[in-house]
Amino acid sequence: MPKNLVRRASMRAGLFAVATGAACIALATLPGASAYAQSASTPLKVAFVYVGPIGEAGWTTQHDRGRRELESALAGKVVTSYVEKVAEGADAERVIRDLAAQGNQLIFTTSFGYMDPTNRVARQFPKVVFEHATGYKTAPNVGIYNARFYEGRYLAGMVAGRMTKTNVAGYVAAFPIPEVLQGINAFTMGMRAVNPKAELKVVWVNSWYDPGRERDAANALMNQGADVLTHHTDSTATVSAAEEKGRYSIGYHSDMSKFGPKGELTAVSHHWGEFYTRTARSVIDGTWKSSSVWGGMREGFVRLEPFNAVVGADVRKQVEARQAEIVAGRFHPFSGRIVDNTGKVRQESGTLTDEALNRMDYYVQGVQGQLPSR
Repeated sequence: MPKNLVRRASMRAGLFAVATGAACIALATLPGASAYAQSASTPLKVAFVYVGPIGEAGWTTQHDRGRRELESALAGKVVTSYVEKVAEGADAERVIRDLAAQGNQLIFTTSFGYMDPTNRVARQFPKVVFEHATGYKTAPNVGIYNARFYEGRYLAGMVAGRMTKTNVAGYVAAFPIPEVLQGINAFTMGMRAVNPKAELKVVWVNSWYDPGRERDAANALMNQGADVLTHHTDSTATVSAAEEKGRYSIGYHSDMSKFGPKGELTAVSHHWGEFYTRTARSVIDGTWKSSSVWGGMREGFVRLEPFNAVVGADVRKQVEARQAEIVAGRFHPFSGRIVDNTGKVRQESGTLTDEALNRMDYYVQGVQGQLPSR
């Protein structure tokens, strides 16, 4: 058993994404579902692999909240465990293999870099069900799941565009993959929809979780005039750094207002509990099938957290109206004419397809600088 494996058993309680369909959960059935039925006499053993520490807020925190929701919803029917702070790559493959060998029948691997390790281990354990977050490779016993983070990002950009005084926002980003670029571009487009003068500056830290580097990036952005900061990294460092200098922030993954009580305007948060519960239940009753799931605000995967009191009623009303349109399917953040920051037209009209979103490799107009190589 890995040293950092923390067992959590309760007898009370159990960038890329590939999807079909535009704004709803899509299922791409693969063969072999009936092989995964769980005996009713023993609890289903479910394991989670986390890229960072659980902490008080962030990406890993939200996945662990989902795990605990699963335990509560399926009380007595599941037993869960997790391993935190697992580096992407060889170490991840070792941990995933160990969890399968220990008898876990359902394993959630919750970071993009776990994709290939998950699939390699899945071939060795064909009777174990694996679910991988944010990837694009499926197999008969591997499903994938993701959230349409960009929907919340567009709304957060609207808030930033209305609240900035310098017309400069800052974005601390992890890696230049499509998922992260979707967020950067949606944020910028939301910002400029309400404030055409607004621009975004990005600093890349090349890590999902590195509080020191994230804080340095946040300070660099504020030194360049950014008075609203957000991030696609896992810690609360960006929100805390903004709070210390009296700047605004928009949290990501979790509500981070505890770390920015004066400055956090809102947060784009992620919610996995219903999906984890539904997936475990399908394994228990023998209906699980490999699928690609990409859920957004309508499905409850993404939410905009309550506004700070400093956000005026007119701003709230404008953002809430757009949110209602997104939930109803009447508005898509990547609709209409899209031009990148070199002047190239990427879309003249219509809406970007999921395929195009998952190939995104450019900055839109309003993002300063040049996109680094992956």
